[in-house]
Amino acid sequence: MRAVGARDAEFVRPALSRRAVARLLVVLSASSGCLDVFCVTQLGGFFASVITGNLVQLGHSLVAVDSRLLSGGVVAVGGYAVGVAGGTLPLRHAGLGWRSRTELVTAAQVLMLTGVAGGWWATGGRPGFAATLVLLFIAATASGVQSVVTISSGIPHAATTYLTGSLTSIVRGVVFDPHRFAAGAAGAARLLGLLGGAVLGAVVLRVAPLWAPALAAMLVAGVLITAIAVSRPPRRARARSEDAGSR
Repeated sequence: MRAVGARDAEFVRPALSRRAVARLLVVLSASSGCLDVFCVTQLGGFFASVITGNLVQLGHSLVAVDSRLLSGGVVAVGGYAVGVAGGTLPLRHAGLGWRSRTELVTAAQVLMLTGVAGGWWATGGRPGFAATLVLLFIAATASGVQSVVTISSGIPHAATTYLTGSLTSIVRGVVFDPHRFAAGAAGAARLLGLLGGAVLGAVVLRVAPLWAPALAAMLVAGVLITAIAVSRPPRRARARSEDAGSR
């Protein structure tokens, strides 16, 4: 019974350390920057993850009676909501921390982003209105999934898709106690990651526009591969663990 209990405890323990997860979240922030700069410049002026901006655009479309703008706003906000719901379902009983289920959900996000890149390539970088809405919906859904992954990662108050709160916390922390700036270092790293990703995405849009959406997919895929590699114990350690459990 004791061996079984030990194995159960090991099963529910987060696979990655908080330090490793914090670093992966910086890369996810960069992917979000890449994706948003692509969406806002190429898919009708809407973000994949910045719902505040999308709601402003949606409100504007209602007054301007602009059906295209209205459709884009509904698709962007709705896609994000679908992504949050879809990402929450498999993770709702998993507890906080980066686990095997987190990797599965992240893999689904990689597939979505790959779909966006594939659709962009298939249309030669010039999708029609209907195709633009489809690509925007998939991109927003992927961002919603990423938000859930971030929230469930075990890092308190972390965000990789909407970072207004992170900037607010950093500034408030410095005002209250300038000597505790290091406490907001993780949030600052994610902010810089988002900015760096947006810059990188903009550069790719200039020099190789057909590859722009693929960049976000590659960054998230890199996070997934790294997480799998880090979370898996060496073969010898795994064999010793299995041998101890059989006793």
